[in-house]
Amino acid sequence: MLELQRVSHTPRDQRAIVRLAERQWGVVAVTQLRRAGIGRMTTTRWVDGGRLHRLHRGVYAVGHRALSVEGRLVAALLYAGPGAMLSHVTAAWWWGIWGAEPRVIHVSTDRRRKSTTDVRVHGQRVVERTRHRHLPVTTVTQVLLDLAAVAGPRDLRKALADVEYQGLVDLASVEAETGRGRPGSAALREALAGHRPQLAHTLSVLEERFLELCEAHRIPLPQVNVKVAGMMVDALWSAERLIVELDGHRAHATARAVERDRRRELKLRAAGYVVLRYTWGQVTESPDLVADDVKRALCRC
Repeated sequence: MLELQRVSHTPRDQRAIVRLAERQWGVVAVTQLRRAGIGRMTTTRWVDGGRLHRLHRGVYAVGHRALSVEGRLVAALLYAGPGAMLSHVTAAWWWGIWGAEPRVIHVSTDRRRKSTTDVRVHGQRVVERTRHRHLPVTTVTQVLLDLAAVAGPRDLRKALADVEYQGLVDLASVEAETGRGRPGSAALREALAGHRPQLAHTLSVLEERFLELCEAHRIPLPQVNVKVAGMMVDALWSAERLIVELDGHRAHATARAVERDRRRELKLRAAGYVVLRYTWGQVTESPDLVADDVKRALCRC
């Protein structure tokens, strides 16, 4: 996959179409059917008989509509035509630097192509193209520029941290691409200036907010999600032997969870650590009080 792969010119060879669909996560383009010798009348008959299911104009699922996410991505690429690539938030997700699977698939192409309810086509666009996990996609640098044009500073900084942590690209080379006149450049330069690698290690929004709290109150940033005495802790200042545990409501609301947390605290204290604990409400609604509490603990340690 991908580039509108050719199959043997055996007319009406259903097995050839099935083999092609298997290589493309269950989807084919009408141009591929024609190259395989499947004419319009046969295509119509297969659609009527349930062998083909229309996904987009000129793109079909073979056998059934129950596609994997890869099938949906390939269908969008086939719809956009030769040279298309995943882009914007879809590319960011495919690279592993964006959390949620996008409901609408974004693709870029140098051609003109109308968007649909399921596919957002960024047409007449000439950008560098590469491959990742078998699919054509914009480069990581281009993804960051595209994100910078639409995402908030918080999400952009998280994406930068994930990019660096995964070793996808050198951030110095990213900064070199933030030229004047390129959409997203100003926001990306600002995010690079405030880059915090620790964000790549966060496992929850609460942890991200706590790091932001530390940064805003000029508290040295801790290590995040590291093991201490055989247990994973949320935040650690190793030299001061100070630990902060952050209590999201879902994970810490039950009596069993509270008991588990207290056992953890007892073991950590026995290992010589000071343990502080804050809730979502405290971090987000009373950041000054939390910051003062952390600062006092750091001074005492």
